[in-house]
Amino acid sequence: MSTTFRTSRQFAVPPATVFAAIADAARIARWWGPAGFSNRIAEFDFRPGGRWLFDMIGPDGTVYANESVFVTIAPDRQLVLRHLCQPHFQLTITLQPAAGGTLLLWEQTLDDDAVAAAVRHIVEPANEQNLDRLTAELAVH
Repeated sequence: MSTTFRTSRQFAVPPATVFAAIADAARIARWWGPAGFSNRIAEFDFRPGGRWLFDMIGPDGTVYANESVFVTIAPDRQLVLRHLCQPHFQLTITLQPAAGGTLLLWEQTLDDDAVAAAVRHIVEPANEQNLDRLTAELAVH
């Protein structure tokens, strides 16, 4: 079994503009993760099969090592990545043209239901904060 956390956000910019903030290592480093976190990217090989290695640094200085692989990249439409360290999950970000901009759909499917239940209280607000940070990134660029 698996558990999927879903959220969405409307942006007043076209899908290509949103995708550009995802596809650029310097930009994603600015907005990825919950409020108060920063990122140190070691590798960002943005192509299907490419690796994304980075550390997320929490507000208290705790370093969280992350390793993912890009599974699917459909420019201006979709990104699928597989998180290879705990918690194991697949993240699908879908961009749909919508009136006045883009509808972003965020679907994070954790492999283990017990892990999903244990982290639900963190993941649900963190995913919203992630999209808040993306909103801020789009506003300044």
